[in-house]
Amino acid sequence: MPLARVGLALVLLVAPVAARAEDSAAGLAARALAECESGRAAVERSVRLAHFERGQALAERAVAADEHYAEGHFALFCNMGEIMRIDGESVRSVFQLHRLLAELDRTLELDPGHLDAMSAKGTMLLRLPRILGGDTRRGEALLREVVARDPEAFSARLTLAKTCEARGDRAEALAFATRALEIAREQGRADKQAEAQAALAELGVPR
Repeated sequence: MPLARVGLALVLLVAPVAARAEDSAAGLAARALAECESGRAAVERSVRLAHFERGQALAERAVAADEHYAEGHFALFCNMGEIMRIDGESVRSVFQLHRLLAELDRTLELDPGHLDAMSAKGTMLLRLPRILGGDTRRGEALLREVVARDPEAFSARLTLAKTCEARGDRAEALAFATRALEIAREQGRADKQAEAQAALAELGVPR
């Protein structure tokens, strides 16, 4: 067989495999999480929202493809949560909040060691009022478990910094916020650096 035909035959064989991988639960969830991260990094509201809406659609397809795939549920949580808080931290719909928490709980049910889900759960337990399921003690315990297991857990450290500062434990708050800034610099994330620097500024550390 001529070389050109061999190459064409290989392309025809590989293309369906690549398409199947892209449309698998894992492939869809990975794309959904990438959209969530792109949305977080974007500045314009319309661009952010477009990323999150695409991410939610992809995540819903991932869950439909495999309801038992934890990352699909977490990708859905990620994008839904960002859409809910795109104009600031607030609870506009109890129904949406329950759905959001259900996706997060399903992630942890399927993968109890999912560190990103543990971090998100801990943060929500700290921020939500008790009437909506908040539990500050349990939330802080979860975040401390995350930072103990993940040396690069940025969000958990920043949330713990704010929690410690709120109760007057400035030394520990500084330690968490300082390490969060180091992580942001190591990752080359300007958005995270700004967030950590803002937290340190609130603690009286000059930029």
